[in-house]
Amino acid sequence: MGRKYFGTDGVRGRVGVSPITPDFVMRLGYSAGRVLVAREHLPHGERPAVLIGKDTRISGYMLEAALEAGFSAAGVDVCLTGPLPTPAIAYLTRALRLQAGIVISASHNPFYDNGIKFFAANGTKLPDSVEMAIEAGIDAPIECVPSAELGRARRISDAAGRYIEFCKSTFPASADLRGLRIVVDCAHGAAYHVAPPVLHELGAEVFAIGATPDGLNINAAVGATSPAALAAEVRARQADLGIALDGDGDRLLMVDAEGTAYDGDQLLFAIVRNRLQQGEVAGVVGTLMTNLALENALAELGVPFARAAVGDRYVMEMLQDRGWLFGGENSGHILCLDRHSTGDGMVSALQVLSALRETGLTLKELLSSLQLYPQVLINVPMSKGFPWKTDSEIQAVCEKVETRLAGKGRVLLRASGTEPLLRVMVEGQDGAAVAEAAESIAAVVRRVCVA
Repeated sequence: MGRKYFGTDGVRGRVGVSPITPDFVMRLGYSAGRVLVAREHLPHGERPAVLIGKDTRISGYMLEAALEAGFSAAGVDVCLTGPLPTPAIAYLTRALRLQAGIVISASHNPFYDNGIKFFAANGTKLPDSVEMAIEAGIDAPIECVPSAELGRARRISDAAGRYIEFCKSTFPASADLRGLRIVVDCAHGAAYHVAPPVLHELGAEVFAIGATPDGLNINAAVGATSPAALAAEVRARQADLGIALDGDGDRLLMVDAEGTAYDGDQLLFAIVRNRLQQGEVAGVVGTLMTNLALENALAELGVPFARAAVGDRYVMEMLQDRGWLFGGENSGHILCLDRHSTGDGMVSALQVLSALRETGLTLKELLSSLQLYPQVLINVPMSKGFPWKTDSEIQAVCEKVETRLAGKGRVLLRASGTEPLLRVMVEGQDGAAVAEAAESIAAVVRRVCVA
């Protein structure tokens, strides 16, 4: 059975347009509450409780109230944190022994989008079966529990402080960041009041940008998806490095003292190579988009590598299936399951910083041995439902390009999970040839995929 509302990372869309409306979100909360009540076996008289956090979008106020109403109507207590990174909600859900965590965020999207994502009690994404059970009840009418059984709501006043201490606990207790000048870009998002204190309390001299959210400026020309602002600030401050997070704090990008940016593939390699110095790394999971150079570099280190579908939940599923601890996406979602149950931009940054401290190298020196292959990604608008996988013209041009690459590159086409786009990616050792090949495929897609 297909999903009607849930995508690869919860429910997401334009605010005010179905499904991101107050009515829908209230019914979503109610249905999720009913599923949790049915699943939980709590002591008599004890209600299940959930944690709700959000990023800094103005629509978060409206959607938070709708979710709270839905859960309360289902007889579920609600704990509210206010703006807090997505991985903080995963951590606090587990630490407070709650039944679920909910994040109101559209991650790296513009402010006019928003979404709802769920975490299970153990701080991982909800299983597909539970999401499907929630979906099945969304369109049913709300039948409020008796007044005496309504859920209550309370604020967790020390939520940010708890998360700051958790982040610091993932950095070696014997080390510090004294002497480092670090610029941190919070994307005017949920990490604006937690990322700078983490770095400052570990001893770094910190300069924060993207740390004045107004409800409308989240991800606007700042953050992990727009590294130019960070690079400029690092150079202007003569800082040692820069850290960029996205709107909900689960993505990471870093820049060195020269302003050169390093993506998720490179930062994952830095973490894994450092962990190898401390013991064995069973294996690493990437995605279909992971740069071929990372796969080859890990092979040289004797580290097994596997590719999952694009999306951190699929990386997580493969890690759990194989019993491995490290994985990620080139977009900056990095999983270090020996430190956290989900991808966490700040925790991942601290693991890279730990490697810098232990080796005494700069970020540029640490990653000098990994030279990524040129990778060109072109997003092409596509009519909804177009059968691109079986289109003869698209298949023919892809086969032609793969023949030309002669085993020294890759071609990957995939449909976006959130937008009506076909993503055309070509990767190889020759940058000019890769760009030409990607455009040749995109040209065919443009011609045949639009009604």
